[in-house]
Amino acid sequence: MDTTILKGKPVALKIKEQLSLKIIDLKKNNIIPSLAAIIVGDNPASKLYVSSKAKAFSNLGCHSEVFELPKTTSENELKEFISNLNDNDQFHGILLQLPLPKNLNEKEILKNISPLKDVDGLHPQNQGYIMQGEPKFIPCTPLGCLKILDYYKIETKSKNVVVIGRSNLVGKPIASLMSQSFSYGNATVTLCHSKTKDLNFHTKNADILIVAVGVPYLLKSNMIKDGCHIIDVGINRIEDSTNKKGYKVVGDVDYDSMIGKAASITPVPGGVGVMTVTMLLSNTVDAAYNKLLQRK
Repeated sequence: MDTTILKGKPVALKIKEQLSLKIIDLKKNNIIPSLAAIIVGDNPASKLYVSSKAKAFSNLGCHSEVFELPKTTSENELKEFISNLNDNDQFHGILLQLPLPKNLNEKEILKNISPLKDVDGLHPQNQGYIMQGEPKFIPCTPLGCLKILDYYKIETKSKNVVVIGRSNLVGKPIASLMSQSFSYGNATVTLCHSKTKDLNFHTKNADILIVAVGVPYLLKSNMIKDGCHIIDVGINRIEDSTNKKGYKVVGDVDYDSMIGKAASITPVPGGVGVMTVTMLLSNTVDAAYNKLLQRK
């Protein structure tokens, strides 16, 4: 069996072409889509992720500003900082880079981001809209997964979809979306997690597998049926003495073993990760458009 590699780059490029037209329209109305990104602490990975996002915004003619707060920032101080950004008309979107230092309650702090500027789609109100089938902002990674399925014309209607991982960021929203009655949905969805018994039973019945747990090589070829489509959301660093950096980036799926057995699979890197930044751009542009509509 020939396995199709579901690269994220061509999908992202197509979406960026569409976004560029929207951005031109916004600029005609003196609106430049703008993102405020908040980093708390000195996590190098967080700084790297935010830097890549800022570069993507700049390349498309959008604005982003990074606010680095010390790891000693209290919960009340962070909430107040977010409140000020909510009231700042310069910014259409607010991104709180996760994870936060352990002394901060992520769930409570995310509630303080205005749902109108919640371009990461993590405010309880926006998560609720997803469950109701009326999404406003969909979290960037699940949205990127859906765009990949759509671009490569992978049918979801009446298919058995297994999602491994139940995070608010990926697993729960994508499981909800794919079970709903819309173009990327109408699937029969099973949500698996760390307490699922006999994971193999579920994965072997899947037409589409979405894996988002952060465990290197969790899904192996003996766990799937021939012709399955695989979306690998995992991004994991593992030691690699042959690499100059001393590590390599791998997914949650044993990629090499899937070639020739899976119908298609996203690579890591080069798959879903590419899409996440693009969907953040898309959500921010949508937030700016909402601002324009308020004027009219």
